[in-house]
Amino acid sequence: MPLIELKGIERVFHLGDSAVHALAGLDLAINVGEYVAVMGPSGSGKSTLLNLLGLLDRPNTGTYHLEGRDVTTLTPTEQARVRSERIGFVFQSFHLVPRLTAAENIALPMMLAGLPAKERSSRVEEALNNFGLENRAGHRPDQLSGGQRQRVAIARATIMRPAMLLADEPTGNLDRHTGEEVMNLLEGLNQKGVTLIIVTHDQVLGARAHRQLAMEDGELKHDSSSPRP
Repeated sequence: MPLIELKGIERVFHLGDSAVHALAGLDLAINVGEYVAVMGPSGSGKSTLLNLLGLLDRPNTGTYHLEGRDVTTLTPTEQARVRSERIGFVFQSFHLVPRLTAAENIALPMMLAGLPAKERSSRVEEALNNFGLENRAGHRPDQLSGGQRQRVAIARATIMRPAMLLADEPTGNLDRHTGEEVMNLLEGLNQKGVTLIIVTHDQVLGARAHRQLAMEDGELKHDSSSPRP
């Protein structure tokens, strides 16, 4: 059974009198543990697809099954719970809470999910060690380098042990060396079984993935592999 199964997905945005088909008749399956790059020019539908996969947006028509469950039929509250427990997000601009320390940013998803303080503390300590941040636990984002901020963001994204990680241009604000470190970190998580889906304009970055999806005008124009369900 695929982790992700999209069938007949349509997403239409209305701009004045015009209808923009951001996604048009999209069928897609992604298996557990895959490493996928979603590529294409601006306006191709990459970000819309990422938002749908992350349950930040709903399709106009079609179905989205995540771990065998039709998540398009869930209420916003139910979707928020699935998003919290099963999906991790890594963004180009980090999206850390400025007034919180590294440790507090990492703990935030667990606080929102209501995990006990003892478990939160244990998981945060483990994450700080795993991501090389043990000496930065008490630092706020403005006291961290770009690479450290992205590591905090990745630690936060994976602290709930999600089934998949969605990364939107994860190295976009980093220099080449730091970007390489971040990609090695993400790929290490994939090797441990986390499904990794990256949206990128960068052909070199996209080529690192085991599977490339090329989007154009809201359609999937090329899929470098066709995994069997």
